[in-house]
Order: sequence, then structure tokens, then C-alpha cells
Amino acid sequence: MPKIVVTDFTFPNLEIEQKVLQPSGCELAGHQCQTPEALIEVVRDADYVLTQFAPLNAEVVDAMERAKVIVRYGIGYDNVHLDATRAKGIPVCNVPEFCTDEVADHTLGLMVAATRCLFQNHHATTNGNWGLAVPLGQMKTLARLTVGIVGFGRIGRAVAKRLAGFGSRLLVYDPAIGDEEIEQGGGEPISMGELLANSDLITLHCPSSETTRWIINESSISKMKPGAILINVGRGDLVDPAALMSALGQGRISTVGLDVFSPEPIPKDHPILRMENVIVGSHIASASEQAAITLRESAAETILKAIKEEPLPNIVNGVSN
Repeated sequence: MPKIVVTDFTFPNLEIEQKVLQPSGCELAGHQCQTPEALIEVVRDADYVLTQFAPLNAEVVDAMERAKVIVRYGIGYDNVHLDATRAKGIPVCNVPEFCTDEVADHTLGLMVAATRCLFQNHHATTNGNWGLAVPLGQMKTLARLTVGIVGFGRIGRAVAKRLAGFGSRLLVYDPAIGDEEIEQGGGEPISMGELLANSDLITLHCPSSETTRWIINESSISKMKPGAILINVGRGDLVDPAALMSALGQGRISTVGLDVFSPEPIPKDHPILRMENVIVGSHIASASEQAAITLRESAAETILKAIKEEPLPNIVNGVSN
């Protein structure tokens, strides 16, 4: 009997996946693997692999003797070693559309919280301090700000659409998207250097890759407008945490809104958790009941296509089935 292995999952159970995959007659085996050593044992004889956050490094992929596809629960796929999967001829698929609105809404929430100093004013008021909790200059309005969007895929475009209603000027950097498409989405195509120099607020919506890892670092921060706001709901390793901490301490970056961090979870004693000009979340921007259902159904349906030897959607490593 063909075997489907779920390496790890944050859902209460696998009933949704089981319902989709039951007609295939395959065995569905759920695990909670966190280390390469544990993964090697469970993926060795897997015919199909579903993964969420488990580290599928080169050694783990190498151990796969029968895998016909790896499907990632989510948009990003940086926990899967793509070079190793290409070498083994294993297609890797993601689920790119399940949470576009959720993440775009969350991004706007962080922007409004940062520009209107919502948390500082909330805490001051609940502590009995009636009045403005921050210097007047910290209270900003999006209509008067230039927003730099790094990455103009589904989520970047959804954020731009929402910002259009606020009246912000939108600068966009995405070397994979043509100027005309960016302009049609309401943005001004621009180089990364120009975006850094001219944006009052920068929001990151690019995938984690060799070219984007630590895209916000000491050098890029030095090119930003003094006191700029930074939002990251993409991937933690887009931002160098040491450079970010230094910039926040020096006021080079005035406020940061983070749903992701490096490492994750954020260590409980990390000093960034004690900074008043930081808004943090635990990688939950994609969360909603419907988004979770869509994610799980879509991932399972991709496995079902592989079982039926149908063309696979959303292959990210260039290996066809």
C-alpha cells in the first residue's frame, strides 16, 4: 500500500487530509518530527511527503528512497533543500494562494499600529495616563507616507491594493516583475537602493532565498531614511536581527512590526521583546479558520494528483512529475 507521510503539523488532527485522500487507498501516517534524525526514519519509505516546518535538509532528502513528491503546507519552502530534491528528481510543490487576504490584512494592521502608536497609547491609557503617550512627531498618517514594498507577488499586490485606499505613494522593488505589471498594481517600479532611500515605511513580501536572505542588514539600513518604519511578515531571515537591534537602539529605524523572526520561536529572553518600539507576533499572519481549511485541502489535493499521475500545480524546484 502506498504510504503518505506527514512529517509535522500544527493542526489538531489530520481529518481534513484523510477525507481528501481516503479514495486513493493510501496509508496516511502523521508524525511530529523536529530533527533531521527523526525525519530520516519516517521519510525513508514514504511514497508521498507532506511537510510544514520540519527541516528537510540534504541528508533527509537523500534518505528518501521512494518519494514521488514533497508538498509544503504554506507559501514559503525554505525548510526544503531544493538542490537536493532536484538531484533526486523529486518535485516540490507549495500552496501559494491560501492566505493572501489574511497576510495583507495583518500587514495593514501592523502599519496602522506602528504609524498611530496604538500600543503605546493603549498601555498609557490603561495605566491611568490620559493624553498623548508619545511625542507628536511619532503620530503619522499613511496618506502622507511613501511606502516601499519589497516583493510584488500575490501578497505584495494585495497590500498595494489596500494602501491605495489610504492614499500612500507606493514604491515597488521586485526584479522578477515587469515595470508595466507593477504600474498596473498601483506601484512605481524602482531599484532597491532608491526604495531604501525614499521610503518612510518599508514592508517585506519576498520569499527567502540566497538573494534575499538578510536583505535588510547593516548596509541596507544605512541607506534607509532615518526613522523609517519596517514591517516583516515574510520570513525571519530577510532581516539580520543584530543589525535590526542596533538600528532600533540608535533610532535609525523608529518602529518595527514583525510576524516572523530569526530564530523562531523568539527566545524568551531576547531583548527585542522588551523594546517599546517593536510589535511582534508568532508567525500567525496567515491564520484564519478558512485559510487553514483551504491550505490543508489544497496540499492533500496535490498529493492526490501525484497519486493519479496528473500534472502537479505550483512546482517550485523545476522538477516535473
